[in-house]
Amino acid sequence: MDITVILCTYNRCTDLAGALESLAVSQVPSSVTWEVVVVDNNSTDQTRNAVEDFGLRYPQRFRYLFEPRPGKSHALNTGIENAAGEILVFVDDDVKVESTWLQNLTAALLCNSEWAGAGGRTLPTQKFRPPAWIPKDFEKDWGGIVFAQFDLGDNAVELKRAPYGANMAFRKSVFEKHGGFRVDLGPAPGSQIRNEDTELGNRLLVAGERLRYEPSAVVYHPLPEGRVTQEYFLSWWFDYGRARVREFGVWPDVYGVPRDHLRLVRSTIRMPVLALRWLFAIDSTKRFLCKCWVWKEAGQMAELYRRSIRSRKK
Repeated sequence: MDITVILCTYNRCTDLAGALESLAVSQVPSSVTWEVVVVDNNSTDQTRNAVEDFGLRYPQRFRYLFEPRPGKSHALNTGIENAAGEILVFVDDDVKVESTWLQNLTAALLCNSEWAGAGGRTLPTQKFRPPAWIPKDFEKDWGGIVFAQFDLGDNAVELKRAPYGANMAFRKSVFEKHGGFRVDLGPAPGSQIRNEDTELGNRLLVAGERLRYEPSAVVYHPLPEGRVTQEYFLSWWFDYGRARVREFGVWPDVYGVPRDHLRLVRSTIRMPVLALRWLFAIDSTKRFLCKCWVWKEAGQMAELYRRSIRSRKK
């Protein structure tokens, strides 16, 4: 098998059906063999029925797997373990893919062994006008980091940053060499930390693996109205602060002093400085950006404190 598309899902059977419908009509050369593996992460809706329906309509194309352990990273790793393809492609359960997406994303990986992985272009499903409180550079920075949009332009280039999980592919051998997705990152019950994809990409880049940006591999990601609120942004930045602490792990002590303690002191010092910038910024967008930085710092502090409490109990 050349390609396995891995799609993890949880209680989104309606959105899932749309994603699978767009995948089903993918235009792939007849010489390339491919499959779609849907990993159901303990759904309670009609997810299984939806996937099995596609299995009947497209025999040998769609497979259903059930992963009872809650957490997207568990589902992703189960998909990897059960994949038959040499190239593993990852996509979200609420996107729509262009018919040429799969071919364009994987073509370089299939014919050139120098590439360990690739990331495609992820665009919003609908036209979107950012509210006044979002900075003007929304499309470049805010749209990407908060709404999982990924658009580096029209030219294929080597990636210097991690791709996003809604549109990426890696050789299966990469996971055998570097490990799978970290289960302490990624959405799970009680936590919306979402850094499992970028942590993997960063890990590969640090290890010297080469990743490619393929602009012609396009998927469309919806932008739910509930996310275009200041409350959502602040919650996202708080969780992002927590994720950054988890992603970089436990650092070595400095002259016998736990590095986490020093980082907590640093955050405690930075917090009032950022708060003053937030309170006294004249420009409204700058003021909200500073507020997000405060929430990010608070998330880092919360995670560092939680980790220090756990280490004392050991």
